[in-house]
Amino acid sequence: MIRMPTYLLKLTRLPLIHKSWTLFVLIFVFVSFTYIKLYSSIWEDPSYSLSADINCAHSVPSSLNIAAGPSPSTANVFFVETSEKTTPSYLFSCSVESAARTHPTSKVVVLMKGLAKGNVSLPKHWAFSLLSCFPNVEIRPLDLTELFSGTPLKWWYLWPLRHWEPHFLPVLSDACRIVLMWKFGGIYLDTDFIVLKNLQNLTNALGIQDEKELNGAFLSFKPGHAFMKLCMQDFVQNYNGWLWGHQGPDLLTRVFKKWCSLRTIKSTSCKGVSALAPEVVYPIPWQDWKKLFEAVSALELHNLLKNTYAVHIWNKLSHGTKLEIPSQALLAQLYAQFCPATYAKMKQH
Repeated sequence: MIRMPTYLLKLTRLPLIHKSWTLFVLIFVFVSFTYIKLYSSIWEDPSYSLSADINCAHSVPSSLNIAAGPSPSTANVFFVETSEKTTPSYLFSCSVESAARTHPTSKVVVLMKGLAKGNVSLPKHWAFSLLSCFPNVEIRPLDLTELFSGTPLKWWYLWPLRHWEPHFLPVLSDACRIVLMWKFGGIYLDTDFIVLKNLQNLTNALGIQDEKELNGAFLSFKPGHAFMKLCMQDFVQNYNGWLWGHQGPDLLTRVFKKWCSLRTIKSTSCKGVSALAPEVVYPIPWQDWKKLFEAVSALELHNLLKNTYAVHIWNKLSHGTKLEIPSQALLAQLYAQFCPATYAKMKQH
C-alpha cells in the first residue's frame, strides 16, 4: 500500500480561502507520487521487459534440450564483454544463440565483467532468460586479474593508469581473447557475429578481413599454442594503447607475417596456423557494411554465404542503423534463420 507523505498531510491545514487550490495541489502531487512509485518499480530499465521470462519450449528446439552435454574433446566457444554492461543487445543475444545452435555439444561460455563474482542469479533481462533456455550456454563473471595471472599481460593490466587510455575497452578485449586462446584454447568470437555453421573444424586459424590485414574477431586455437604465446609477447613488447587497432588486428598481422615470413597477407597455412579467406568469416567487408541493411533474394543469400561459416556484423559501424523487422534485408534474414528466438523477441517491439 502506498502511504501519503507527511508533507501532503500538512497541506490540509491551510486556511479555508485556499481550500480549492490546496485540493488541486494535493491531488496533483499525490497522483504524481503514485505514478513515480509505480513507474520505478515496473520500469527500472527500459531494456527490461514484463515478459522477461521466455517460454523455452517455444523458443528452443527439443533436440537441443536433450543434448547429452559437452564432449570432453569438444572445444569451448567464448564470448567476452569487457564493459560493465549487463543489458545485452539483440545482436549480442543473436551471436550467442546462433553459436549455441550450431555447437550443441560445445560449451558456449559468455564472460561478462559487469556480473558480480559469486552471485548465482543473473540480472532480470529478457536476453538472459532467452539464453538460459540453451543447456550449453554458461554466463559467468569475468575476473580479469585471475585471467591475466601467469601470463605476460599480468603487470600490463595491473598498471594503475591503464584505464585512462583512450581505447582501453577495445584493447582490454584484445588482451582477453589472446589469453583465453593461450590458456584454454577453443573458439573466440566477438559479440557481433552471426554463426551459420559449426566452427570446430577450423583449428589454429584466424580470418583475413582484407588484402592488408587479419582480424581477431574470430580465433580458433589449441591451448598453449606457440602462435598465441608470440601474440602475448608482442602485446607487451610493442604496446601502444593510444593507436586504434595496434593491439588487435595490427598485432595479429605483425605476428602472422613473422610466423610465416610474409611481406603481404594472403590466404595460406604455414607452420600449422591458417589465415582463412575473407568469405569464411568476413564475407561482408567492413567498407561495405551497409549491404547488411539492403534487401537480398533467397538465391542471393545462398550464393553469398555458400562458403561462409559466420558473418561479422561490424557493430562499431552499423549499430546506429535501424533494421526493419520483418524485411528482406540481409541482416534481418540472418536473424530469422540463425537466431529465431532472438528474432521472435525483436518482432514484439
